[in-house]
Amino acid sequence: MESLSVNLSVTRPYVITSLLGGGSGGITMSARMKRRLGAENVAIVEPSEMHYYQPIWTLVGAGAKGVASSGRPTASVVPSGVKWVRSKVQEINPDTNTVRTGNGMEISYQYLIVALGLQLHYEKIKGLPEIEDWVKFKIGSNYSVLTVEKTWSALQNFKEGNAVFSFPNTPVKCAGAPQKIMYLTDAYLRKTGKRAKANIVYNTSLPVLFGVKKYADALWEIVKSRDMQVNLRQNLIEVRADKQEAVFENLDNPGETKVFEYEMLHVTPPMGPNPEVKGSLLADEAGWLDVNKETLQHNKYPNVFGIGDCTNLPTSKTAAAVAAQSSILDRTISKVLKNEKPDSKYDGYTSCPLVTNYNTVILAEFDYSGQPLETFPIDQSKERWTMYHMKADVMPHLYWHGLLKGFWGGPGPYRKIMHLGMK
Repeated sequence: MESLSVNLSVTRPYVITSLLGGGSGGITMSARMKRRLGAENVAIVEPSEMHYYQPIWTLVGAGAKGVASSGRPTASVVPSGVKWVRSKVQEINPDTNTVRTGNGMEISYQYLIVALGLQLHYEKIKGLPEIEDWVKFKIGSNYSVLTVEKTWSALQNFKEGNAVFSFPNTPVKCAGAPQKIMYLTDAYLRKTGKRAKANIVYNTSLPVLFGVKKYADALWEIVKSRDMQVNLRQNLIEVRADKQEAVFENLDNPGETKVFEYEMLHVTPPMGPNPEVKGSLLADEAGWLDVNKETLQHNKYPNVFGIGDCTNLPTSKTAAAVAAQSSILDRTISKVLKNEKPDSKYDGYTSCPLVTNYNTVILAEFDYSGQPLETFPIDQSKERWTMYHMKADVMPHLYWHGLLKGFWGGPGPYRKIMHLGMK
């Protein structure tokens, strides 16, 4: 078995930081650790040759952006000088401070940052794995680079009938995305003169339209004014592609099902913890990385830290949350390296730009308690074209050139300025 360890010079009081995962959390923390420890003391484990800015896939699925704009080679985003191990994580052993990779390498670490994301489970929807031609059966999903363009195909090929959108009975990343594509579908069908022949149906497993009341109230107004049908506590369990039928279970009365015929179906897959985290000593009972909700330090292993979708942090899993977490985690690690107690506290900040049309967004921002934590001194529950511009044009630039380079830690400092120090 090949072994990788980094031996530091006697003059440097630090040792290797190993990062698992090359998504947004892994890349931004590798950039921050490079600045803190030196590139030669940082290693990142990631098998994918491409890195994707996933939040833009909502607009890709609606034809407003091209999928090519969402991806860049991983080699171009891994900080220069940082050791990139092109392999999957196979096993994490925090008792021996080692990680085993799929290519047989064993990595020794002194500090470990876990940023492995979550797992999509399309296979848990009966009938879906057997469907080879999603375009033929008018199915799409904005949650995978392999299926996001199929959403746009289904939208363009829509003639008349039901456009059905699902939200699974599991934790998800970007909880607003399943309904964003519904609003964009409505807008596209109006623009192309097909809306009168369409029924737009949003079946969500949740008991609410959105988890924060201020924004939910605004979204309910949009749903009613645009004649959309929202069914709560409905979970997609089966797709019968040959009949173009989607089967939903009533979660308030298990066993009771309802069949919806569809002309277009957007699937949000069930999601779950990363299997390597779930199978390790680092997981909580549900399989998520068990970290302190304020410091992001592991609750049992003090030299292990977590960021992003793989953690059990009780906030919405978004890229905006990763940005806010990255600045806190950087501060936490700086204190731990000095044998000091972490003093910065993550408040659960997360953000969801709710795209409601091809030129409007409701910018939802909130914290652990589900209370709005808004950056701008305006009512962000209103649809605004300025927020759409920020979502479509500003945020991608901020992602590639700010977050991934370790310079963007969320809007916290700007929020204080905007609100004259009162937030």
